[in-house]
Amino acid sequence: MEWTDDAIVLAARPHGEGGLVVQLLTAEHGRHAGLAHGGASRRQRPVYQPGNGVRATWRGRLAEHLGTMKTELVTGRAGHWIGDPLRLAGIAAACALAEAALPERAPVPAVYRGLIALLDALERDDWGQAYVAWEIALLGELGFGLDLERCAATGRNDTLAFVSPNSGRAVSLSAGAPYAEKLLRLPDFLNGGADAAVRAGGGPGAVSWPDIADGLKLSGHFLERHVFAPHDGDLPPARRRFAERVGGRSAV
Repeated sequence: MEWTDDAIVLAARPHGEGGLVVQLLTAEHGRHAGLAHGGASRRQRPVYQPGNGVRATWRGRLAEHLGTMKTELVTGRAGHWIGDPLRLAGIAAACALAEAALPERAPVPAVYRGLIALLDALERDDWGQAYVAWEIALLGELGFGLDLERCAATGRNDTLAFVSPNSGRAVSLSAGAPYAEKLLRLPDFLNGGADAAVRAGGGPGAVSWPDIADGLKLSGHFLERHVFAPHDGDLPPARRRFAERVGGRSAV
């Protein structure tokens, strides 16, 4: 069996003498692994950095086999952001989440397109907002969408300020104020839902790091609750490190 597809590198781990087991998120074949012979060599290793865009060809005798993977570098994002530790941490977090949360070999074209859009958003000042919106969209694709468009208590969409940690529904400022300590804060840029945050765009100075930190706390809570905890798992370490970096930036 054989296929060729556009893909994003999620992870690469050593295997045998100079090989790598590569995890990709492909446009049409979902999250897919393969053995890259010689992938750990000095020439090939830079190709297999998380976030890089590649054209991949997978071959296997049977569909359920690991198979072999050959790739051609299309977009070298990791190298482009080598001087920006926070953006690199964001790339690592998104790729680690995709690897850990997505089922293997199940097509997820919306997640693939969303990750491409996030990686492209790194060129903009509002990329932190795009990152949080991507995580919330990922929750939706996995069947755990949040209702951030109207208040769970009043049914209206005015002055939304909190999110219930149990139901994932937005709560208005007036209805939630007495219970603020038990609720998650809804950042202003998510008021109206993750799609609204993606459409909002940005510009110089658009990123509010305290808001991004609150957004990561919000999406991280539901990722842990719905995606990882049922399988006795946890958020990937790369995602935790990214949240810590953002938290440090928001405190400045």
